Amino acid sequence: MIGMLEPEYREVIEGFADVRNVFRLPSREVVAGLFVTDGKITRQYTVRVLRSGVVIFDGRIGSLKRFKDDVREVQSGYECGLVVDGFNDIADFF
Repeated sequence: MIGMLEPEYREVIEGFADVRNVFRLPSREVVAGLFVTDGKITRQYTVRVLRSGVVIFDGRIGSLKRFKDDVREVQSGYECGLVVDGFNDIADFF
């Protein structure tokens, strides 16, 4: 494929959330109880976990829930529960 350009990737921040509580399930999963402060959180997004301003993990959302219902997205001003695939040490979420 001569002449094809490499795709350009841009990072777009769609939302911010604060961790209000951390729940540990019997299945050893850790659920972050979040309050979405700005924008929205959608299940298909990649998330970045920060601690003291330092990125400690980049990964995909494994589960996103409002109460006991699985949801596709959560808007600003609402609470949700979130599981990050491959990461169990949640304290802050941005």
